[in-house]
Amino acid sequence: MAMKFTHWAPVLAFALALPWAAQANNSNSAMSKEVSTATAHAGMAVGAADLKTAHAHLQHVINCLVGPSGEGYDAKEANPCQGMGQGAIVDAKSDSGMGDSHAARLQAAVDQAEHGLKTTTLSDAQADAQKVVSSLQTK
Repeated sequence: MAMKFTHWAPVLAFALALPWAAQANNSNSAMSKEVSTATAHAGMAVGAADLKTAHAHLQHVINCLVGPSGEGYDAKEANPCQGMGQGAIVDAKSDSGMGDSHAARLQAAVDQAEHGLKTTTLSDAQADAQKVVSSLQTK
């Protein structure tokens, strides 16, 4: 009997730990999804055929990163990250393992996207969008 228990003890411990690990990983998982979606929209802005489309995708980036209660969020534009989390910056700050440096990097991407929103030419908006992509892909 003791032999069987010691054989299954590690499996049992692992099974019991999974829900706790999943819960601890929730904000990191949400943040990862939001950053991935923001990166995709920055890429869409890079490939946009016109300035209006580039600006719309840059706003989607901002909406994903700051979340619905964040500064710069525009409810008139789509939030492709709706339901994923509270915004990548908020989720990064709430994850004790992420630290402020990650949130600062995400804020820098927001600042670059906001700069792109102020551009008046497609090529300038695309250049800013490319900087956002590069910033978000940096680990």
